[in-house]
Amino acid sequence: MDFFPVFARVLVVLTAIAGTLAVSRRAVHYFQLESYQFQGYFRTLSRQWDKAFAPGLTLSGAVLAAVVLLAVTEPWYQSKPGTGGRALGILLPMIACMLTAVCARMTLQALKKGKEKKPFVVTPRVWRLYAALFLVLLGLSCALYFLFCAGRKGFWFYAVYALIPLGLPLWTALGGLLVWPLEKAIQYAYFADARKKLLANDRLIRIGITGSYGKTSTKFILATVLSQKYNVLATPASFNTPMGLTRVIRERLTPAHQVFIGEMGARHVGDIKELCSLVHPTIGILTSVGPQHLDTFKTIDNIIRTKYDLIEALPKDGTAYFVNDGGIVTGLFEKTEKPKRLVGVPGSAAWAEDVTVGPDGSSFTLCLGDGTRLACSTLLLGAHNISNILCAAAVAADLGLSPRQIQAGIAALTPVEHRLQIVSAAGGVTVIDDAFNTNPTSSKEALRVLSLFPGRRIIVTPGMVELGEKEAEFNREFGEVIADSANLVFLVGKKHTAPIAEGLRQKGFPEENIFVCASFDEAVGLLRPMLRAGDTVMYENDLPDHYSE
Repeated sequence: MDFFPVFARVLVVLTAIAGTLAVSRRAVHYFQLESYQFQGYFRTLSRQWDKAFAPGLTLSGAVLAAVVLLAVTEPWYQSKPGTGGRALGILLPMIACMLTAVCARMTLQALKKGKEKKPFVVTPRVWRLYAALFLVLLGLSCALYFLFCAGRKGFWFYAVYALIPLGLPLWTALGGLLVWPLEKAIQYAYFADARKKLLANDRLIRIGITGSYGKTSTKFILATVLSQKYNVLATPASFNTPMGLTRVIRERLTPAHQVFIGEMGARHVGDIKELCSLVHPTIGILTSVGPQHLDTFKTIDNIIRTKYDLIEALPKDGTAYFVNDGGIVTGLFEKTEKPKRLVGVPGSAAWAEDVTVGPDGSSFTLCLGDGTRLACSTLLLGAHNISNILCAAAVAADLGLSPRQIQAGIAALTPVEHRLQIVSAAGGVTVIDDAFNTNPTSSKEALRVLSLFPGRRIIVTPGMVELGEKEAEFNREFGEVIADSANLVFLVGKKHTAPIAEGLRQKGFPEENIFVCASFDEAVGLLRPMLRAGDTVMYENDLPDHYSE
């Protein structure tokens, strides 16, 4: 067997596979950001096709360059057997493949240098995905050989392998599909272990919180207040998926805990049911129902049914808490036959009077259903946070906290990170970080907070996403509300923020005060020299990597 063709061909195939694996970081990151959901991943590819396919395209060009060199080398070597060309015939393929490897390395470094808002985390699941991707690429290489290369020589044998990196995002999805049964088996084992551990303590109070918005803030408020009496474990940050809750329970829950608070997020019909099958909540809190994740839910009715799954999952002696909104949530309260509490309206389980909301926080009189009245103050910004506090106070009162404990818990509240959080800034400038705000209702509440601040009010925003067919309409309305609340507007993302700019112009907002930027960094760079003492800057929403333009 002639050594050169075998050596060169094996080398180019292995280089193409290794290079493709090396530059697959962005595609795997997108898959991770979408919680390994295929539907969401393919939506990301449709939005970010240029970024998703660029690494593979770059590597494909490098492989093709190596192919040209090898195709030229092979007939030259074969025409001069027994000469010094044998050594050169070995060296040239190695040089060609080394150049390809260098290109892959440079591409990978370029991917790592990009500023990621949610960093790529190499977990055991990612390693399993990489292993499956390797098998996909190896199988693809074998298929290409038997379909196009068997018995052929020269350029066309090698050229077909330059096609491998081109489909990198698709091969990543295929790898995810290949490893899917194993992942489901692992998840089920962890899920079952967490449920067993959670239910082993029959004295543990299990609380589930869901809503289109307000659930994370309510969770932290409730945990702070209940901590005045109980040993509380609440899921951190925005851990609100089955695997997120599973991990918290398995790693942090101890027999000493008396209360477990699980935030329950949902992007698909059935998500809340799955979480309830893990937590088996005895108390359920519904904070809100509104247009969020419409790209997956499709309709408000689907959102309503999914959120109400928490109430359906409560036992007959469980208690459901509803935040009065005068609309959907109030209607769900009225139809519920299990033990229930409504908050936010006089005569309910908890309501507020004498409310004062300002740039330094809020003060109000907390009124409980048993006649208790407490003067309360909090650093939390916005009237909507008072609504969240009322819900926590109602639950705390039912769980036996004294008025003094409830009052102390409210006073101890601190802003949740990235949710109307005031952060330090130089030069007499106030900065409000509301980067996690992603829905129309709470964004309007945030703008009401901004309007309370004196001086120039500035907003930096990329708008809202995951709102389905109504996304442009909601962003246009968002622009109209901004016009009444801000003096300067920095829009991040020229295409996506066009409806916001349209809404601003419809309200007569000065064109010279609208700045459209390609990136967040560009907006900050443009804004910084314009700032002066007394300005207030709000960063409203920050799109994840798989949504940025």
